[in-house]
Amino acid sequence: MAGTPDGSGVTLRVVLADDQAVVREGLVTLLGLLPGIEVAGAAADGEEAIALVAEHRPDVLLVDLRMPRCDGVEATERVRAAHPGTAVVVLTTYADDESLLTALQAGARGFLTKDADAETIVRALHSAASGLSTVDGELQRRLVEAASRSRPHARSPGTEGLTARETDVLRLIAGGLSNGEIARDLGVSEATVKTHINHLFAKAGLRDRAQAVAFAYRTGLVQH
Repeated sequence: MAGTPDGSGVTLRVVLADDQAVVREGLVTLLGLLPGIEVAGAAADGEEAIALVAEHRPDVLLVDLRMPRCDGVEATERVRAAHPGTAVVVLTTYADDESLLTALQAGARGFLTKDADAETIVRALHSAASGLSTVDGELQRRLVEAASRSRPHARSPGTEGLTARETDVLRLIAGGLSNGEIARDLGVSEATVKTHINHLFAKAGLRDRAQAVAFAYRTGLVQH
């Protein structure tokens, strides 16, 4: 069972995948020392990761972006299709913005650089398992820039279907505000904010907040 963002009282089961043995073993050791985290398995490539997810049904797959046989993007897509109860967090050192964007489109819910500290990694794992998105600050900048480059001046037909308030909510999501902060900014309840988010996600075909941020920049609702 997935834990809350702080992991209180619940053990989060994680499968991790990285083709570099030293990184993989270091992550196993690091996560194994943290309360509320159980490493269910460790894989050297995407194919092994998919098999371990099928065997252990973890809360989160922490997967390297670049691996042999089956990379992080393909592993993300296959895991999310076959095991929707397993969230995916992508771990990378590469400045490959298009691959990051592709991983987002494949269903990744979090993005971390390999120099992220233990607290940041654990927070991202718990957020992903709880249905939230976590993107390192630098990676978020790269994601939205990649999204902007993919369609620099286009506006999606779905944008025109958003109400003025849904557009306001989308802009505030892109600004990094939480639901509570959006509610205070707009002078409405959090329940109302959640309703607007559900509607705009449905209209724009978005799965989570990370995709919403990319969508806001790609459609020109938010500028750099």
